[in-house]
Amino acid sequence: MHMILSFAALFLSVILLQLAAGSLGPLDVLSGTQLGFNAQQIGLLGSAHFVGFFVGCWWTPRLMGKVGHSRAFAVCAAFGAMGIIGHTFTQQPYIWALLRIASGLCVAGCYTVIEAWLNAKVTNENRGRASGLYRMVDTSASLMAQLMIAVLPPAVYISYNILTLLSCAALLPLMLTSVQPPKMPSAPRLRPKLAWQCSPLAVVGVCVSALSSASMRMVGPIYGHEVGLDPEKIAYFLASFVLGGALAQYPMGWLADKFDRRWILIGLSVASILSCALTLPSSAFGTSAIMGSAIFFGLTTVPIFSLSAAHANDFATSEQRVELSAALMFFYATGAIAAPLVTSYLIQAFGPGALFGFVALGHLGLITFGLARMRVRATPDERTRYVYAPRTSFTIGKMLKRARERQQ
Repeated sequence: MHMILSFAALFLSVILLQLAAGSLGPLDVLSGTQLGFNAQQIGLLGSAHFVGFFVGCWWTPRLMGKVGHSRAFAVCAAFGAMGIIGHTFTQQPYIWALLRIASGLCVAGCYTVIEAWLNAKVTNENRGRASGLYRMVDTSASLMAQLMIAVLPPAVYISYNILTLLSCAALLPLMLTSVQPPKMPSAPRLRPKLAWQCSPLAVVGVCVSALSSASMRMVGPIYGHEVGLDPEKIAYFLASFVLGGALAQYPMGWLADKFDRRWILIGLSVASILSCALTLPSSAFGTSAIMGSAIFFGLTTVPIFSLSAAHANDFATSEQRVELSAALMFFYATGAIAAPLVTSYLIQAFGPGALFGFVALGHLGLITFGLARMRVRATPDERTRYVYAPRTSFTIGKMLKRARERQQ
């Protein structure tokens, strides 16, 4: 209980931030559909979010070094509030895309500050519990954010005003806390080449993970709308995907620590292709079948990022792990920028089923590449422990580095 209270301000800011930013993506899809945006324009909104996300990941550690944690958080939250409220001033999709860059920067920037603060305040004795609690809070808030779509009417200014208020409210816990901020962190160097040197398979894995998750989160509501789901059911559809990903973490971690991680990656991709094949006809069998297929899709696709990161860390030294985490996040962000644009184009050209056809094709590529890599080198005898890796900031690697080393 003492640990929960000591990090209460950080965790409350995470919850409010997730409720604001996590709801914006699907709300924009539903609003854009109602306003007559085409699928490519809606996909552009999702890609713009990840452009801002990448900028925030790279820029915020340097901003913290100049103005401190609290002011950096305030700057990023202000970008988020402006990005959300700006939607009410225009109905131009390309201006909305610029606003989504601001909201993406807010998400990455605020998480960077929170994770740097949390990492500096935890001790070796409570690091594992603090990390687990942080991940539980983040995942629960993400789940609630998807469910909020059920009560936020699309293309109505009040919905964006509510999200703006939540973004502003995320400022209060950190601004009012009496806990002193930690010393300024050093910004991790961004060396994408390091990830490829450690594990080409991990790089392909995080890109395929981005393809799956970004497409589902940013373009999935188009699929739901096209198969006849109302906004409330679309909210449950997206929440089912998040729930499936959360439920998969423990069993996937157990398997990843017991067996060759490359076979687990390949097996997950086979299951992902199966989940795509089951999702395509699910709309003909009613809402329950659609929700069940979304849970299965989350179960099979979400763990791929953490599993790929664990595999890459098996080939990295202790000194490389923070920069390796940043490099993997770079590839994830790159894939997430491209995925909504490509997926939305395919949906516009071939129909809603193209979303899962494209994801299945990506996992087929991961299977092929994984089998090829297994012929190149063996897995190391000593491996790091599997650790669930949130896709939140470049600085999360500092916390995960110590968690892996503590558990070895």
